[in-house]
Amino acid sequence: MTDRRRREAPPRGHTPTREVAPRTHWLLLSVLAVTLSTALLLQGYTHHMFGITSDAVTGARGRSDTVPAQVVHGGPVIANAATSAHTAKAQARTVALTFDDGPDPVWTPRILDVLRRNHVHATFFVVGTQVVAHPELLRRIVADGHQIGIHTFTHPDLARLAPWQRSLELRETQLAVAGAAGVTTALLRPPYSSKNDALDDAEWSVLRQADAAGYVTVLSTQDAEDWQRPGADRILANATPHGHAGQILLMHDGGGDRSQTVAALGSLIPRLKAHGFRFATVGAAVGMAGPVQPAGLGDRLQGMAFIKVLQGGDLAVWLLGVLMSAAGAISVLRAAVVLVAARRHRRLRSRGRSWGPPVTEPVSVIVPAYNESAGIEAAVRSLLASDHPGEIIVVDDGSTDGTADLVESLRLPVRVIRQQNAGKPAALNTGLAAATYDLVVMVDGDTVFEPDTVRTLVQPFADPRVGAVSGNAKVANRGGLLGRWQHIEYVVGFNLDRRLFDLAECMPTVPGAVGAFRRRALLELGGVSDVTLAEDTDLTMALCRAGWRVVYEEGARAWTEAPASLNALWRQRYRWCYGTLQAMWKHRGALVQRGAAGKLGRRGLVHLLLFQVLLPLLAPAVDIFAVYGLLFLDPVRIVGLWLAFLLLQLLMGLYAFRLDGERPGPLWSLPLQQFVYRQLMYLVVIQSVFTAVSGSRLRWQRMERYGSLQTPAGAQAPGDTVPPQGPVGPQRPPYHSGPQPAPYAPVQQRPPYAPVQQPAPYAPVQQPMPYAPVQQPAPYAPVQQPPPYGGLPQPPPHPGFRQPGPYETQQFY
Repeated sequence: MTDRRRREAPPRGHTPTREVAPRTHWLLLSVLAVTLSTALLLQGYTHHMFGITSDAVTGARGRSDTVPAQVVHGGPVIANAATSAHTAKAQARTVALTFDDGPDPVWTPRILDVLRRNHVHATFFVVGTQVVAHPELLRRIVADGHQIGIHTFTHPDLARLAPWQRSLELRETQLAVAGAAGVTTALLRPPYSSKNDALDDAEWSVLRQADAAGYVTVLSTQDAEDWQRPGADRILANATPHGHAGQILLMHDGGGDRSQTVAALGSLIPRLKAHGFRFATVGAAVGMAGPVQPAGLGDRLQGMAFIKVLQGGDLAVWLLGVLMSAAGAISVLRAAVVLVAARRHRRLRSRGRSWGPPVTEPVSVIVPAYNESAGIEAAVRSLLASDHPGEIIVVDDGSTDGTADLVESLRLPVRVIRQQNAGKPAALNTGLAAATYDLVVMVDGDTVFEPDTVRTLVQPFADPRVGAVSGNAKVANRGGLLGRWQHIEYVVGFNLDRRLFDLAECMPTVPGAVGAFRRRALLELGGVSDVTLAEDTDLTMALCRAGWRVVYEEGARAWTEAPASLNALWRQRYRWCYGTLQAMWKHRGALVQRGAAGKLGRRGLVHLLLFQVLLPLLAPAVDIFAVYGLLFLDPVRIVGLWLAFLLLQLLMGLYAFRLDGERPGPLWSLPLQQFVYRQLMYLVVIQSVFTAVSGSRLRWQRMERYGSLQTPAGAQAPGDTVPPQGPVGPQRPPYHSGPQPAPYAPVQQRPPYAPVQQPAPYAPVQQPMPYAPVQQPAPYAPVQQPPPYGGLPQPPPHPGFRQPGPYETQQFY
């Protein structure tokens, strides 16, 4: 994936052709979502709206004023109900065995075996859902010479349904029969029906509508009452005719345990034959010609497709149930592992773990900047307030808003390097080439540091195995729901995971907002690569594979400006996710490597693949299934499960906020986050995966800046009335023992700057108020800031370092 994109990259120095992101995947996703929703709706309707219950479960009988007298006192087979109704009775000494509610995979085959042994044919009134589930049984019934009738699709009380639902029930059952056995039938037995004299006006309207659709209604004259399961002997007694009149006998082959029916049937048939009775189907018993006919090709094809769709819905429900159970178990296990790891990580830090002797050597702070005039002044001033010695290098990557002019106009001891627009990786490489010191801190132009951030960030480098350190990035503009949700994500998602990755020694990302590196380690890798859109993730993975350890220092806090609109958030996370996929693909070889690279592959990459790719891809189906559960399953159970997972997230959030020294107030918006923010994040993953699979190249975009950053006074976050609390333990003074400068007001925005005439060379610059000269605390001796970039001798390039040339493209920062 990455190699292909590198080959297709436009030559440097040329403006690349604008590539349009693919849109067909949204159509595909919509089709899949509609298909899944339709399948689940059908499955829910057919399996959960109604169902087979005892024949005794009927409502109070209504008036029967419209039921014709000849029907009330006539035979059980009723035809022409819509016009001039007439009925038919079974011939004398003839018993038509009828079985309702099947076919059942257990009891229907046993009843068929009894009938075959006794050379008897019967009539089976089948339920459509059972036919769809067991079409092979219907084919066996027809092959054995038995007659088929329909008993509706979901076994509802038709008298309580609207006319369109009645038609749907009959049509669906007929399609199922045609698709399963290739026949159609004119015989209908409404659920919960019994004898003619039990008909009321509502049931008579059902018979009239069925007649208009071409059906003949078959009631019963004798009920074995096997649905009550009174015992085989009692069923046998109930099924035995009194006298010689012909009977339509009601029994059941489905709807529950029918072992008593099977036992009674084995005795009933020989007994009635001994008393001179013969057995026939309903059609033969009343002299009806051909109620069952071969289905037409169209009906058969529609029926087969209908069965496949419903079986697909059943499979989808089963598969979703398995996946949700697995995802739930994995999520709970992950939560437990993350919490245990976070606790252990905090205990290691709180015990005063020492990385070694204090790191006091100066550092080079590199600030890549592209159109950062809104926040660059606050960023630079916060770095100058640092209590650790070093140099600050701002690399202006062809900004068009006067970013470099603004920094130079401040007349601060900051080196400004201008280059043509070539992208963030090129800007970082320019900064690396200009850096004086071996320890390098990289910070985005929309981020401000606390006074002790740099000092805290570089202490792990006392361990010679450490090649990079990730700091603690915090959202500065956390006002409003979107800001709160990103604040929660940074604290609960990113920082908890970093603690786990630190312990597992598989840190996949040092964020661009706050990270420190050994310069020589980066130069050995050839600098910062530009083949992915997530250069920080790519660089971190490369360091891990090279054998360097990457750690997390939660005390090194930085305040970054987060997107303030859904559109800006979408573009940022799209780049992050797509770049992470590129980096994962580029470093997939770590899966089979040993040592530090193997830890990254089998721990870090697998974690990213499972929890940042696969589970988000499953999320839309989970949401659809949740709606399905609310409509058709137990809504109390569904809501209970959702609340349980929400409680788990809340507990994780409370612990994460405690670890980060944050007030838990924003967590009240966590339930709302599940209905907007979560969907946005998994749609980002879907977009990124489809973009990667399609082989499209995501173009760079510009990030919106809002100018909400302030230089921190005591690390007070913008918009907060209470400054964030630091980790538990002894607190450092916010600056040093010297006089504290007053809090900085928000930086007044200026119009784009024209080029500023610079004096050559610079005379020592008097620092503007409100900054007083800062006395460095022990053990750090004051360090003389180097003169501006023009007067500094450049170190020779590292043999393995590749400095990319500029190319004309707007880059995303």
